[in-house]
Amino acid sequence: MDIDLLVDKAWPALERVELDGWTLRHAEGVTKRANSVLVTGDPADLDDAIDAAEAFYAARGLPSVFSLGQGAAGLDPVLEARGYRLVDPVLAMVSHAAPSPVTHQVRIQDTPWQGWLESWWAVDGRYGDGLEVAAKICSGVPAWYAAVEEDGVALAVGRGVPQGDTLGVYCMATLPRARRRGLARSVLRALVRHAGLASVYLVVQADNTAAGEFYRSEGFADRGGYHYRVK
Repeated sequence: MDIDLLVDKAWPALERVELDGWTLRHAEGVTKRANSVLVTGDPADLDDAIDAAEAFYAARGLPSVFSLGQGAAGLDPVLEARGYRLVDPVLAMVSHAAPSPVTHQVRIQDTPWQGWLESWWAVDGRYGDGLEVAAKICSGVPAWYAAVEEDGVALAVGRGVPQGDTLGVYCMATLPRARRRGLARSVLRALVRHAGLASVYLVVQADNTAAGEFYRSEGFADRGGYHYRVK
């Protein structure tokens, strides 16, 4: 299971440029995942490739960002020497557990509706008015969108992306006023049950210990991860 490639395909950038084993990704600055260099090979001239990546993002008014997984460890000290900061370490987690019972009614459909988008963005919207771009990213590949709703409001949401025999879980979010009710657990379980695939993976900020503990309680185990270098 190559987490870096799975994440790249599940969260597709709107613009992609191949560069000698790397992929330069751009989506108007909305999320680092979709606005960073995916490192999947070794360029013939490393310094020239870094210069080209920096020029690509500078031309779009963005900082230069590299996503570095386990296969890109050799690039880390090179970028550090060029003044790149290490930010946002991300933990990958995988589960092969059987689906567990769902205790709330969960709405699932294959397109994101407005209420789903608004609730997700209310929790995870760190990019100003970028919801329209984020919606395009979400809809860039086939996916399922799940929510526990009350009075027409999506209180807890999640997104499941089928990828071969595994399911990628993204966009897990619960409105602050609806937390500690087990709603996120129902959303997660409903997506896993709906997919019926052999495994499930997700990625979470490494410093989000509460989320990590929640996913471990649902049968997920740590499976590497990645971090970003930003300049």
